[in-house]
Amino acid sequence: MDESKPLKVRLTFSVILVGVSLLFAAVVTDHWAVLSPKVEEYNATCEAAHFGLWRLCTKRIFMQEQGPKEKGCGPITLPGEHNCSYFKHFTPGQSSEIFEVTTQKEYSISAAAIAIFSVGFAIIGTICVLLSFGKKRDYLLKPASMFYTFAGLCIIISVEVMRQSVKRMIDSKDTVWIEYSYSWSFACACSSFVLLFICGIALLLIALPRFPQNPWETCMDAEPEH
Repeated sequence: MDESKPLKVRLTFSVILVGVSLLFAAVVTDHWAVLSPKVEEYNATCEAAHFGLWRLCTKRIFMQEQGPKEKGCGPITLPGEHNCSYFKHFTPGQSSEIFEVTTQKEYSISAAAIAIFSVGFAIIGTICVLLSFGKKRDYLLKPASMFYTFAGLCIIISVEVMRQSVKRMIDSKDTVWIEYSYSWSFACACSSFVLLFICGIALLLIALPRFPQNPWETCMDAEPEH
């Protein structure tokens, strides 16, 4: 048995925990995308928005004259009146008007559902790794690695669904938003995909039995014939 295997598992698991933390941060926060309408006049208020998987937040910002390259309302970090409303994903026909107009409900439901699967896979994988620290439970590392890999794949699919949702919103003629940008929750989701996917594969490679370095090892390990 490789004596460095427990150390490798613990180091990989430490990086995976960072990825899981980023995953949770992305799922529960609402800074995936920032939306901005066209500003018709300055020295007045305009309404920008940011949203995540579960709610949309609008912010009334007092705008002063912008530079020639800036056309939208913002940045969102400016002070202003803040208001958030949760998306009613699972109550058809009762969504708020701004959600009906500015977002595509089927996209948001899909992104949220896939993100939940990602969180579930990450939790199960973590339980498997913790149980594997017991004696003669190394076999749990293989399913754990697959669960982490699936978690990474699910969150990147959720990211792509959200990206398509934002693109569809901006391209729609019924929306007031003309500009968009992805924010730190989106970056957390992408980072968690990289860490979970790569470390999941690394954990699988660590869990696999060591290949013989030469043909004689296989012959010597073989059981004698009776």
